[in-house]
Amino acid sequence: MNKSRTSGLLVSLGVTTSMLLSACDSGSAAVNTAIPAAATEVATAVMGGAMTPTTGAGAGGSGGTVKIAVDLPVGGAEGANGIPTRQGIQLAIDQANAAGGVTLDGKSYQIQMYYLDDVPPGEQAHNPAQGSKNADSFIADPDVMAMVGPFNSNVARSMMAKLNTAGLASISPSNTAIDLTNPADPKIKDLRPTDKITYFRVCTTDAIQGPVAADYAYDKLGKKAVYILDDTEVYGKGIADQFEKEFTAKGGTKLGRDGVPKGTTDFSSIMSKVAATKPDVLFYGGTQSNGIPLARKAMASAGMKIPLVGGDGIVESGYTKAAGADAEGDYGTVAAVNANLLTEAKSFIDAYTAKNKSDQWQGVPQAYSANGYEAANIIIAAMKAAGKKDREAVRAAIAATKDFKGVLGTSSFDAQGDTTNRWISIYQVKGGAWTYIDQQKFEK
Repeated sequence: MNKSRTSGLLVSLGVTTSMLLSACDSGSAAVNTAIPAAATEVATAVMGGAMTPTTGAGAGGSGGTVKIAVDLPVGGAEGANGIPTRQGIQLAIDQANAAGGVTLDGKSYQIQMYYLDDVPPGEQAHNPAQGSKNADSFIADPDVMAMVGPFNSNVARSMMAKLNTAGLASISPSNTAIDLTNPADPKIKDLRPTDKITYFRVCTTDAIQGPVAADYAYDKLGKKAVYILDDTEVYGKGIADQFEKEFTAKGGTKLGRDGVPKGTTDFSSIMSKVAATKPDVLFYGGTQSNGIPLARKAMASAGMKIPLVGGDGIVESGYTKAAGADAEGDYGTVAAVNANLLTEAKSFIDAYTAKNKSDQWQGVPQAYSANGYEAANIIIAAMKAAGKKDREAVRAAIAATKDFKGVLGTSSFDAQGDTTNRWISIYQVKGGAWTYIDQQKFEK
């Protein structure tokens, strides 16, 4: 692939983590802030469905509260994605409040989370229309200074123009679709009507993640013939496109490709079709909430004893639980560093575990917990740098973020809002759980 590897492969087969997921503008001082001190134990409300603001201890300084909006999916089948990410965000807020909050316009403010779920009541998966409604709510609240989220790229596409028009900055912990920040894409103007950069992300894009999956399948696993499926959504189609491009460029054979729409429950016919082509690997682009665990079981029923490879949309517990033993040996990529391997992240991991030890994951940070924490801390640092309760000042400070030293390493935002800290981690299902096996860092 056309990326240089600055650290090579960081192979650590002995390090395992049970995975239960699955922009520089002028006129602002750069944010260059390290992660805050250790966390304090602050109770967090159990949030889900509707608007649920939460605060850390000591809320109500002389200036009252300012808010960080959070849009993540936790309803239906998506709790394993949204909840651990939100817990990382809450930890950053609690730590900042324990340290005195932020000073804006000469007044001390505590920080409050304003959370909304983008899974509508009664549904199982993220919904762009719900994300768009959530954006309206965030924009209408003058105390909201910036937003963390969303988790899914198609939800981001539904929110970006509204947030851009309102001048409300957002930092996604997990969006990877290329077109959200690609200046060469003719549709970028629709997402940035003001031409200002208001959308940022702390994970790298599928321009890297898709080719890494292809490289791993072709070079490391020795797979030469692939059948490709995607869930027809922005993220799923995008990562599948990038995988296909790299895999075939290396000499691999694409035996076929199909889009399987959200809501599909019977995969028997499609898997019979796939099996007839005799692939040695199947690539799936999409999220587990769109039915891939059922497809994985149908693979086995069709007699295919081959691995499935996917992106970060499947690296979470919903996939391994629903697919069961059929998922054993499958591979997935995650557009994030494995924080367990970074010395910078030790205090975060300790604090996160202490705070969340009674959750269903026993306090173990999941794939995007650190990313949520990082995004929130960048916003908090930007508020401090801005020094005033003003969305534009906060947006400009976020855009000017340079050499931010946090739990993901050292990060800056480029002219399009993308992170310069580009990591891809690789996981395999072992013993019924996603287990870290490799990690790569890339430069442009």
